Amino acid sequence: MGGWLPTALQSLQWSWALPWVMFLLLISSQLQVTHSWTSQDERKSDDQKVMENYFPATVEYALHIFNQNSKDMNAYRLVRILNSWKEQAKTMMAFSMELQLRRTRCGKLDDDIDNCPFQESPALNNTFTCFFTISTEPWRTMFQLLNKTCLEGFH
Repeated sequence: MGGWLPTALQSLQWSWALPWVMFLLLISSQLQVTHSWTSQDERKSDDQKVMENYFPATVEYALHIFNQNSKDMNAYRLVRILNSWKEQAKTMMAFSMELQLRRTRCGKLDDDIDNCPFQESPALNNTFTCFFTISTEPWRTMFQLLNKTCLEGFH
């Protein structure tokens, strides 16, 4: 460190810099720990946000697939979500859901199925309980049916 600075000034420069270096090292290690650490509540909150943001579109896709593959000319719509959960793999996200669907008075090609009244017919068993697993990238509007199992009636 020789050169034009006198020795006293050199030691003053280092004595001033050393506490700052130590402080920055201490802060940076704290920031790294804070950044990489997330609480269980934060993870639960993140999962809840994912469910709130992406799950409704996945349910819509499940209903669309059900109606598209149904031989019935009438549309079915959601009565209630019986159970649901998110599954995460490295490269994909999937939702599994158990849905109760009921036959409507509307045809499956009608525009406003969501507001169509349910069919009230005791002669027909017009309810299905279906389990779907759908892989999704909802931010890209991409869905893929992985599993669909339906049983007629209430279960």
